[in-house]
Amino acid sequence: MKIVAKKKLWKYLFWLGPFLITVGLTVGLVSQQWGLIPLAFLIAGIVISGLGIIWQSYQSNWWRRRSTQAGTNALVATLAVLAILGLINFLGTRYHLRADLTETQLFTLAPQSRELVRVLPQPVKVWVFDINQNPQDRELLENYQRQSSKFKYEYIDPQTRPGLAEKFGVKDYGEVYLESGDKRQLVQTVNENERLSEVRLTSRLQQLTNSTTAKVYLLQGHGERQLSPGKGAISQAIQGLGDKNFTTSPLNLGETSKVPEDAAVVIVAGPKRGLFEGEVKALQEYLNRGGNLLLMIDPNTDPKVDSLLQEWGVRLDNRLAVDVSGESVVGLGPATPLVTEYGQHPITKDFRNGNSFYPIARPLEISSVPGVEATPLLRTKPYPKSWAESDLQSEKLEFNADKDLKGPLTLGVALTRKAVKSASTPQAAPTPLPLPSPTTQSKASPTPTASPAPLAPTPSPTPSSQTATESRLVVLGNSNFATDGLFQQQLNGDVFLNSVTWLSQQEKQPLSIRPKEPKNRRITLTTTQANLLILSSLLVLPLIGFAIAVIIWWKRR
Repeated sequence: MKIVAKKKLWKYLFWLGPFLITVGLTVGLVSQQWGLIPLAFLIAGIVISGLGIIWQSYQSNWWRRRSTQAGTNALVATLAVLAILGLINFLGTRYHLRADLTETQLFTLAPQSRELVRVLPQPVKVWVFDINQNPQDRELLENYQRQSSKFKYEYIDPQTRPGLAEKFGVKDYGEVYLESGDKRQLVQTVNENERLSEVRLTSRLQQLTNSTTAKVYLLQGHGERQLSPGKGAISQAIQGLGDKNFTTSPLNLGETSKVPEDAAVVIVAGPKRGLFEGEVKALQEYLNRGGNLLLMIDPNTDPKVDSLLQEWGVRLDNRLAVDVSGESVVGLGPATPLVTEYGQHPITKDFRNGNSFYPIARPLEISSVPGVEATPLLRTKPYPKSWAESDLQSEKLEFNADKDLKGPLTLGVALTRKAVKSASTPQAAPTPLPLPSPTTQSKASPTPTASPAPLAPTPSPTPSSQTATESRLVVLGNSNFATDGLFQQQLNGDVFLNSVTWLSQQEKQPLSIRPKEPKNRRITLTTTQANLLILSSLLVLPLIGFAIAVIIWWKRR
């Protein structure tokens, strides 16, 4: 009797463990302070409960039972799975790993957007005045926010906070504003049909954070590309320059006879007629005092700038660049070279093997000139994929070894030269950027048409007794690539904008690939095609499935 009473006493005593645990949890949760008293109750309860479990298992041989062993294994496996899941969730919260499998990397910020946000000089906030929070827009804003703690965003209901809406001048739901310090700017208005655009947000962010502007002049008077919208115009390129905080103006050197002092870059886009000798001399003087010039010269034209280009070691080849590599892949004709090889230069540093194309282009010949650094930007495929065609009237383009030049061809080149001036002469050009450290000497073969220039040049020494300002020149054997419609295709717009940005010598202007808009993949069907699709999906396919089922049933019967 004493042994039985002792066993019951121990049994009741062990119930004290759960009671003490309950008391400790209650005290801690109510007081919201896990001090000495709740911890003492918890520890005592856990110890007593553990001793009780051990005592009960010893008395009843509980651990030796098969059911106990199976249950223990299941419990251990469950705890192990929970521990693994907890570890995965902890690592997922601590370290973000994302994979974007869309064709255009729609859910991944472009390099320019990431670079711009990471170097924000001051906090920036996006205000979205809308009731509905579109998941796609939120994902884009969160992608920006992951790049820097200085980027924030917030959704606002204009009805609940009318004062804030009035402060920004909100007129309708869906308006998105960007704010930095005391500056505010409307980005766009989003709705069901138009989602928040990375292109617009990055452009407005760049305008808002970059207080400096650069003046770009576009030469006119010789049949150059039209600046306003129209056939063969470059209005989209002009808009792109505006988005990057450049101001543009036309320039007629026949009237002014001198490039304005505030010109950061001068662009000559596809002249059809030759420049006057005085105009060419004005451009030469502009380069000599540290100016920056972009020449885009099409085939079958003679802009009369040979004397200027000769000083830089560039000659315009009168032949036509032919490339058959893109004919079968992307449907481009042989007179539209497809470029996937780029020089090692800030203009093309992020292009990798991306595509850009140049309808009706001419090759460039590059020779070594003392004091000039030349870096080819655009290269075509080697022969037999590309060559320079001399017979421009032939309907069938074929390589002629006597007259034509084997590829690869150079379609674009970037050049730098030290504009040497006396120390007392005032500097009109912007402060130059340091060039990337080149490793190889720029060379050319004795016959420039036989071999293109290498990709990395070596700078020449500058006299220490004088002040040197760098002048820059970019020559492209095509202007069609920057025209409306083609400007937004592939990397065409990036080649143009990065060339102007590099020429402007602005440290705060990022050189990278612009964000891309999502591709429109809607299928447009005629009435006949739509009816055929409905008939095949609702009638033909079900009948085929039913017939197959009947045949299988008949064979198994």
